[in-house]
Amino acid sequence: MDEIYVIGHKNPDTDSICSAIVYANLKGYIPVRQGELNKETAFALDYFKVPAPQILESGEGKKLVCVDHNEASQMIENWDNAEIIEVIDHHKINFNYGTPIYFHSEPIGCTGTIIAKQNLEAVKANPVLAGLLLSAILSDTVIFKSPTATEEDKAIATELAKVAGIEDMIAFGIELKTKNADVNGRSIEEIIASDFKDFDFNGKKIGIGQIEVVESAEIESKAKGIIDSLQSLKQSGYEAVFFMATDIMKEGTKLFFVGDPEVVEKAFGVKPENNAIYLPGVMSRKKQIVPNLEKAFG
Repeated sequence: MDEIYVIGHKNPDTDSICSAIVYANLKGYIPVRQGELNKETAFALDYFKVPAPQILESGEGKKLVCVDHNEASQMIENWDNAEIIEVIDHHKINFNYGTPIYFHSEPIGCTGTIIAKQNLEAVKANPVLAGLLLSAILSDTVIFKSPTATEEDKAIATELAKVAGIEDMIAFGIELKTKNADVNGRSIEEIIASDFKDFDFNGKKIGIGQIEVVESAEIESKAKGIIDSLQSLKQSGYEAVFFMATDIMKEGTKLFFVGDPEVVEKAFGVKPENNAIYLPGVMSRKKQIVPNLEKAFG
């Protein structure tokens, strides 16, 4: 029997990694990843004493299950020479494949919630798997503050917390989120790259990075360096590049960008100053940033 690999998107986050590990464990597949772990994900794996999946650099000749992504720009190199057998995701659908496959997508806060729903009894029998999916849900929903969060995410997370032995899942979620919020000792390039995704908006290559912080002052102090770094990225082939500094306590985002300011004003109704705008109440790249930009670039 050919080996089947479960893989998340480029620059993997906690949902991408934990969903791959859990689904692979449930199905007898092999979990892999496309890049390095961020601090938040490393904390979750260490907390539940789970080793990180190995890196897979090419999909050439492999059988793949894609979790937490379905866009070609976020897939592994040579994915078009792989056999994709299944996709499980919660993002907008931008997927084209030549043969019928299993494709499960839901408008929900986290891929981990979908996997938990599909396999609830098996997950509830394993505290480690429950803990990993709980971490994924708390991360992707920003502890249920994101507009992507649903009542179903909350209900599933509550069940998983009991199984995983987490008495206060909100406190655990805050501890989890603060790991990636610490920018000390990290270069601006590392901060931007830690959660960066490519998108194709009407044939235009757009990059959008995000960091979630509990105190935005330190990011604000790096504003010039952020713009300079985005400008360097833009010169590598992007139409525009954006970076979201999302304050999870104040529940708002400072959006830095390089590109056409008129597009930004069209997308968000705010006139940019010094290559940035502030968007109160904006927490989600998927639901509050990507749709607006995609329409503006259309």
